[in-house]
Amino acid sequence: MTEPVIHAFFDEPTNTVSYIVADPETKQAAFIDPVLDYDHNGGSIDTRSVTAMLKAAEEAGFSVVWTLETHAHADHLSGSPFVKAKTGARIGIGEHIKDVQKIFRPVFNATDLKTDGSDFDCLFADGETFHIGNLAVEVLYTPGHTPADICYRIGNHVFVGDTLFMPDFGTARADFPGGDVHALYRSIRKLLALPPETVLHLCHDYKAPGRDVYAWETTVGEQRARNVHVKEGVTEAEFTAMRTARDATLAAPRLLLPSIQVNIRAGKFPPAEANGVRYLTIPVKLKGGAEAGL
Repeated sequence: MTEPVIHAFFDEPTNTVSYIVADPETKQAAFIDPVLDYDHNGGSIDTRSVTAMLKAAEEAGFSVVWTLETHAHADHLSGSPFVKAKTGARIGIGEHIKDVQKIFRPVFNATDLKTDGSDFDCLFADGETFHIGNLAVEVLYTPGHTPADICYRIGNHVFVGDTLFMPDFGTARADFPGGDVHALYRSIRKLLALPPETVLHLCHDYKAPGRDVYAWETTVGEQRARNVHVKEGVTEAEFTAMRTARDATLAAPRLLLPSIQVNIRAGKFPPAEANGVRYLTIPVKLKGGAEAGL
């Protein structure tokens, strides 16, 4: 079996790992979870991260045919539209993105947003197979973090999105709208049922306490033995109690609101207003009687 060529790109501002995965025989490649650089304070965007990936692909002689999302991220904006514009690559995501669109359309009063997933070029179903050149890619549906999470399995390699982190850091949160801690546990067990030598490529790392370097590659065997949240022997009841209590202490990701409303549109920004400017919506929650003074 042909081994994929894999290059990882780490974006420290969002702690995100993006990947180039290529078939060495045909030189066709896919980007997985590319990042668009967004300055939240100034409301400006830049393409330096995704441009670096495009440059690396060009230098390697790769033809980028896919730009793949593991889910609608809540911590960074997708660079997939820029990749598509530069290469003609198709944007793919799990078919349950439609559920996420339906959840968040009213949150942002996004009347322009279609909820049929048609902003994306391809919606993948669980167990579906597609190709990057001669590399067969199997889609694994792994809901829990969001209703739409999927993983991409290529031979002995699985790109797991946010479902799992390094063994010393644990697992994804499950408290976003549509998240399900029980589904997350079962999705993780689905991944940990793969052969122990299976290599897991993660989408994030935050350097667990006591670790001085970032890391984003592990194996099923290592996760089974050492994951601080779901190692062998941890029951679903134990995991859900721990994860629920932990999630209750977590703040919302800094880029949650801009990320979600862009990423459910396949990385596109909302339509421009009459003045030609595009705006991101910030829903305001009034607490503690604040509405009385507003």
